[in-house]
Amino acid sequence: MVVSLDSYEDPIYSVDDDSSLNGAVRVSSGGYYGTGTLLYGGMAILTSAHLFSPSNLSADVAFQTPSGRQTIASESVELMPDYDDNGNNDLAIVWLAEPAPYDAYRYELYRNDDEISKEFTAVGYGTTGTGATGEDATIPYDILRLQTTNRFEADASTLKDALGSIMDWTPLEDAILVADFDDGTNEHDALGRLIDEIDLGTGSSEGMIASGDSGGPAIIDQKVAGVASYVSSLSNYYVDPDVDLETNSSFGEVGFWQKVSYYQQWIDQSLRQNYTNAPQTSQEVEKEIAEGSAGEITVNYFLVEFIGMRDDPNEWLSVNYTTRDGTATAYQDYIPTSGTLILYPDENHAQIPVEILGDNTIEEDETFYLDIFDPIGATFSDDQVVLTAQRTILNDDWYFA
Repeated sequence: MVVSLDSYEDPIYSVDDDSSLNGAVRVSSGGYYGTGTLLYGGMAILTSAHLFSPSNLSADVAFQTPSGRQTIASESVELMPDYDDNGNNDLAIVWLAEPAPYDAYRYELYRNDDEISKEFTAVGYGTTGTGATGEDATIPYDILRLQTTNRFEADASTLKDALGSIMDWTPLEDAILVADFDDGTNEHDALGRLIDEIDLGTGSSEGMIASGDSGGPAIIDQKVAGVASYVSSLSNYYVDPDVDLETNSSFGEVGFWQKVSYYQQWIDQSLRQNYTNAPQTSQEVEKEIAEGSAGEITVNYFLVEFIGMRDDPNEWLSVNYTTRDGTATAYQDYIPTSGTLILYPDENHAQIPVEILGDNTIEEDETFYLDIFDPIGATFSDDQVVLTAQRTILNDDWYFA
């Protein structure tokens, strides 16, 4: 990650192992590396398709959390269909061979189509440097996770419309978000000078993605809103805002992120298709779960079903959801989760995974709950406001005296 200040070692860029940003992970494949984001459910990493090749669909994923550094191999890798040389559909999902560490943050997707003008936090393991000189490959190698801020200012297709053939690739409309690397001056405000989107940056915390940050998250409201894809030095016949006229993540360059809200259907449905032993009917739902041994994580699924008729077959239905303690305690007995579940066209049910944490403590059976609320496109029966389901974690430890 290239930063604004003279030193990437400034504390404002550091990501502590116990931070809610620790769900940003290092993804290695084929001798190269990038960054990724741990998604809800704890088994999948969202990253960039260009980190992989058809002949090498495998990866190692490194976590840095309070429990230490841990590397987990991939079980499989799924590339977004129609990924192309224009940088479109540049997404991949890495399925882990075992659950992620319990203390790694799991991210929900940012689903609102309002990212432009919003400030975000970017996290990545990429090459360091400063905006004045760009990325610096001579800095001693280390596995270093940094954070910076920036602001989405436009859709990439808007930039294409303004620059025409000068921009020699064609982004999909409404699918790629752009942000420039500002130093607080009009001279290097790329999007201000090129498309009149004037913004002088977020100050000393501003930064730009660089080599190794590909696949890393842009986070808004603790949700993953963008996936880092590439950087470009852009100009027209009259304006050249790049501080050094090289494509090296320096001041005046533009970064491009795949827009998660645009791709949320593919992400959600890819996850659902890969859930292991997930229930498809209410009869298959397991309402009692053995807790397992210390350090063991198992997944239990809640099932949301729609039994009505859509007014429009293309309509998306949704509910918000959140787990809630009963006698079981979040982060001790299970990993809490919350977010939005969407039923897409031709879907009448979907699962919500919740991870159960094992231990060797002799204790009573414990319960927790999942509430769904705020339905959109349909209503709950009997005008209920909240629907609740319960799970019981069964003690499976032995006592002998």
